Amino acid sequence: MPREKFKTLTEQMFYVLLCLCRECYGMDILSEVPKITGGRVTVGSGTLYNLLEQFLDAGMIEETKVEGRRRSYIITPKGRARLDEEYERIAAQAADYRSFVKKEGAE
Repeated sequence: MPREKFKTLTEQMFYVLLCLCRECYGMDILSEVPKITGGRVTVGSGTLYNLLEQFLDAGMIEETKVEGRRRSYIITPKGRARLDEEYERIAAQAADYRSFVKKEGAE
């Protein structure tokens, strides 16, 4: 059975949507993701523009400005809901880790 698209987000997907909580251009995202993550995560331009197209098609972001080849985007309520769901999933994983490790350390 094929995996449901956007059921879970890759790190790159997560950070692209996170950046788009503020209106920005693709080039802004390319520089912002490494800043947010301390260089742990980067997004290549090919990956970025592929993701932007997929997010547009899914209604998770919208184009706000077109200036020649430069386009700016912002997250939609649908995209924000998906980003929030992913945050909650990751937070639950972190809580599970802390709970399990704490139990293991107590034995």
